[in-house]
Amino acid sequence: MGFVSLLDENRVGALVAVLLAALASCIALAVPARAEGDEPYTVANYPVDAVAADAVTAKQKALAEGQQAAFRSLLKRLVPVTAYDQLSRLKSVKATEFLDGVVVRDERTSATQYVATLDFSFQPDAVRNLLTREGVPFTDEQAPQIVIVPVYVPPQPGKGPEPASLSAPRGSQMWKEVWAGLDLKYALTPVKLADVKPELTGDVIQKLINGDGTALSTLKEIYGSSLVVLAVAQPDLAKQRLNVSLAGRDAVGAFVLNRSYRLSLDDVAYTGETAAVISLGIIEGRWKETKVASTSQARGGYGAGAEQVHLIVEFRNMQQWQQLYGWLSRLPGMEGMEVGGLTARSAELVAYYPGGDQALASVLAKQGFDVRQLGGALLISPAL
Repeated sequence: MGFVSLLDENRVGALVAVLLAALASCIALAVPARAEGDEPYTVANYPVDAVAADAVTAKQKALAEGQQAAFRSLLKRLVPVTAYDQLSRLKSVKATEFLDGVVVRDERTSATQYVATLDFSFQPDAVRNLLTREGVPFTDEQAPQIVIVPVYVPPQPGKGPEPASLSAPRGSQMWKEVWAGLDLKYALTPVKLADVKPELTGDVIQKLINGDGTALSTLKEIYGSSLVVLAVAQPDLAKQRLNVSLAGRDAVGAFVLNRSYRLSLDDVAYTGETAAVISLGIIEGRWKETKVASTSQARGGYGAGAEQVHLIVEFRNMQQWQQLYGWLSRLPGMEGMEVGGLTARSAELVAYYPGGDQALASVLAKQGFDVRQLGGALLISPAL
């Protein structure tokens, strides 16, 4: 009887494995090709882990939680840090409404657990429209690719016993692996990793960390690119910290930045991964702030006669609002349109239009809109 029971369990387990494999294949095939310029809307190498009563439920739970978490990561990728507080308005947004597909890179299952590394792709236009409607500043323009060289420097001798995990070979391997595990291709600042070359001497590294600009030309000669950043990691055993320096030139310009992270000797890789994630976020943040700032400054450079206009747009439902927003944004002469507020039946907009309120009101009236002055704004209602 026990043998039959065990056999049944094995058959069930095999059946579950087949079903999960089939589901993974379907998911992988469900991802459309990315159009040029849409790469940032894929969140790759995303880890998921869930436990449930059975393997199928665990996988469903991992996918549901994973896509929501990946969506939050996507929004933080596109939005500058200075506007993160505005993302609180999007907490109730469901990732399923924006999901384009999922690719399974790696997965492991047991009777009650599902662990995997996944790529989540989201619908670019839908996400852009969401952020625009909510008036959240963002950029999805990728920077030119940069080269990052992970450099590991072992702890200084005489500061205490050196764990084997922090030796030069193992520490260097760890530091390279945590960088390789990041989402480098789809980042706003795409990254190509490079190894430490013999010409990259300790003297050159130290000059770069010290902010010596003369070493930038040396770095360019060594790696054949002007956009090269060293990510130098060195443990401090006495203080139990991992000191990380970013030094070189990215798409924004030359820079040096130093940060320190609490070093867990029991899990050095975890500290290294945290440092690498934050370091990539810093480089992305530099690019985002530059792009968002340049967009804002461009508003002062609109064509001759462009004046700021304030609009209050009335609509019956969100579908009509999306149609109206799209029509207004494509109206010839309309530039720099931003959503200042949004309710269930109306939206406040700020934009620039040649000739200002009067010219815009005339154009809208000819298109059948009901246009009225309300305070300092144009109240716009679509024809019924």
